[in-house]
Amino acid sequence: MGFCQEASPEYVFLPQSFSSLNSALRPLYFKLTVAALLLCGLISRCACTNCSDISHKPLESGSSDTIIAHSQRIDRLLSAPRKPVRLTDADGQPVKHRVRGVGDYKTCFPDLNDVQLATAERLGISSIADRQAAQNQKSGLVYVGDNPLYRMHHLSHSTPYLVPRAARLLDEIARNFTDSLRVKGFPFYKLLITSVLRTEHDVEKLRRVNVNASENSCHRFGTTFDISYNSFYRVLDPESKEQRQVWPPLLKDILAEVLRDQRQLGTCYVKYEVHQACFHITAR
Repeated sequence: MGFCQEASPEYVFLPQSFSSLNSALRPLYFKLTVAALLLCGLISRCACTNCSDISHKPLESGSSDTIIAHSQRIDRLLSAPRKPVRLTDADGQPVKHRVRGVGDYKTCFPDLNDVQLATAERLGISSIADRQAAQNQKSGLVYVGDNPLYRMHHLSHSTPYLVPRAARLLDEIARNFTDSLRVKGFPFYKLLITSVLRTEHDVEKLRRVNVNASENSCHRFGTTFDISYNSFYRVLDPESKEQRQVWPPLLKDILAEVLRDQRQLGTCYVKYEVHQACFHITAR
């Protein structure tokens, strides 16, 4: 429900030379002044009446105000308590859900670099020269190299740091992926993160070996990370005699379901990368 903020009143001031006006012109001046005040009041009332309609009109794409307002809504969403995972039904029987997938990956995850870049520049940090500078930066970044739900995987052109917003999103995705594995009856796998924060030096090195790498990389702002969809890290249970292996495309579909849900909630942009075999994700 939107709240209507009353428009600020406008004032019409009498000129200092009012006393010098001819007495015959004073009544006309007062009538014009009163008419102007009534007109201002009518405009203010109309603006207030139509306030709710205005709030539902789409704002310009890429607007800074839109990006910030959306990020605040997502902050409240991700700060809400998580719902418990139901593993059994009312009769105590295990609850299992089918893997349904998302259909065509490109259609489901179409967010191009330009779309993600506008948000990354607004919500992220300023680009960093090199990795030493990234390690020395005391504010604005969170170390994500050690987590029980995901692993960093061959970070040859990036370093394991993200802004807090992106780090929280990565935790949310990893938790939801783990929960989804449990309710679908699959063993524990960790996600493999293939790219996080890239410094200017990292981008320069990457472009030497990959001509398709973008100079305007979202990874420079600490808001973006890549998750592999072809490889996952199997965590073995030392107390289990049977170490079940899951077909990677099945795990890919489970991850895609999690990312689809997050994208629909508005927490992130997602691009399905074919050549890099990853989901390219920017926190919103």
